[in-house]
This record gives sequence, C-alpha cells and structure tokens, in this order.
Amino acid sequence: MLSMVNRRYFLRSAGVAAATGAFILGACTDHDIEGDQTVDLGSGDIGILNYAYALEQLEAAFYTQVLLTPYANMSFDELKILEDIRDHEIIHRQFFKAALGAKAIKGLTPNFTSINFNDRASVLGAAKLFEDTGVQAYNGAGKLIASPDYLLLAGKIVSVEARHASAIRDLLMPNTMFFAGDDVVEPSKALDGAVPPSVILPAVQPFVMDKISGANLPS
Repeated sequence: MLSMVNRRYFLRSAGVAAATGAFILGACTDHDIEGDQTVDLGSGDIGILNYAYALEQLEAAFYTQVLLTPYANMSFDELKILEDIRDHEIIHRQFFKAALGAKAIKGLTPNFTSINFNDRASVLGAAKLFEDTGVQAYNGAGKLIASPDYLLLAGKIVSVEARHASAIRDLLMPNTMFFAGDDVVEPSKALDGAVPPSVILPAVQPFVMDKISGANLPS
C-alpha cells in the first residue's frame, strides 16, 4: 500500500489540476432537457462538458456515500486516500457546475443499490469501475471537443482521474503491476483506453435514477 508520504504526493499534487483555465468556460450555448424524466446533455462542446459534469456528479456522490458509511476495518491509509479522491471529485463537480452556469444539467440522482457499502470488495470494485470508466470517457471525448481550450482542460482533469484509478487499483492489489494493468493500458501502445459517450452512457446508466440522453452529442 502507498506510504502516507507517497500517498499525499500522489494525490495532492493533482488536486487542483482542473482549476487552471476556469475563465475559458464563459461562452456557453443552450441545451435542452426533454421532459421530467430524460436529461439531455446537449450538443457541441457544451454537451461534452455536461457529459463530464454528469460523470463527476456520479463519482462525487459515490465517494461521499463511501465515507458516510465506511466499510468494516477500513484502514487509516484507505480512509485518507478515499477522502482525497472524494475531495477531488467534489471540486471537479462544482467546477463544471459553476463554469456551465445556466447551461448545466440538473443535479442527478444516483442509484447505488447494487453496491454493498459495508463490504470492502464491493466498494473498491465499484470505485475501480468508476475511475477506469472516467479515464476512458475523458479520453474518448477528447476528439469530439472543438475548442483547444476545452481540450486542454479535459486533458488536465483526465490526468487526475488516472491517478485516482491507479490509487484504487493499488488498494485492490498492492505492490503489483495492477495499478497500470494490461486491462486498461494497452501493452503494445502504452496508452489508456478511449471509449465514446455512446458506450460510456449505457454503462453508467444503471447507477443513475435519471435517464441521460447523449443523442445530441457530437460523434
């Protein structure tokens, strides 16, 4: 497991990576919410930013619940790592909410009924799923972003998400190569996966009560 010193460097060094560039998000366009049940992310770059905002909402809600109801025998190091990740995800969520302003989608209602928050394996397995998915989602959305400034911002945030993913994987299998396993880092190219919104959204939908539509996102 990560030492306390290494853990702090590992996570805190990335804690404000998303803060730089906040001013670039001032020019936003309208998006629509279709009825009471379906949340339409919108189109163009604003749609992609709302897509990221939706994912950050999910992650922030998950880690908040983890720390409200910690699993049995959670170690001090695990507690502090999960606290750091929670704080990062809340910063990311609030950053997108403030930056998008009136163009932001509503607050989503999570559905974590499939996760046993009393069980370490269930919690860390879900954390691994969310973090790996988040990295792949940012990577997959990058080519859809028209604004170079927005692309730079996404690159900064995904670097933080990748550190989260590595930290969670190290908790699951400490002192192994699992932190950058072949299941997420393609061995021949040494690159993380890149997955489009059309694949990511159905994968995360079971964890959100609201129906999310990415029908108008660029492709």
